[in-house]
Amino acid sequence: MATPKSVYRRIGGQETVEAVVSDFYDRVFDDPLLEPYFEESDRRALYAHQVQFVSSVAGGPVSYDGDDMRTAHAGMGITDEAFDRVATYLHEALVENGVDDEHAETILDEVNALKPEIVEE
Repeated sequence: MATPKSVYRRIGGQETVEAVVSDFYDRVFDDPLLEPYFEESDRRALYAHQVQFVSSVAGGPVSYDGDDMRTAHAGMGITDEAFDRVATYLHEALVENGVDDEHAETILDEVNALKPEIVEE
């Protein structure tokens, strides 16, 4: 299995990450379950932070400079269902943009590890 430090380069770097994030947000913003979470969001800022985040968890030369996950999602009432739907869309966007299953799973493992910090019970 590839180490997270090499995944960014192996998937195609910034160009692939940007394509994945664009595809990902097309799915997220079109989902009635998720739409309310993003109604008042600055989509450009979300996109930029998501590119940083995915790059960072894939071991790229980019540091995520956003709030920690708990702070960034506090008070949003994110449910298990919403988190899982977002993770599904990220997986679909990764695969549809040419990221092989092994590397997609490495990235999703990093994302899923953050679930306790994001979901409010």
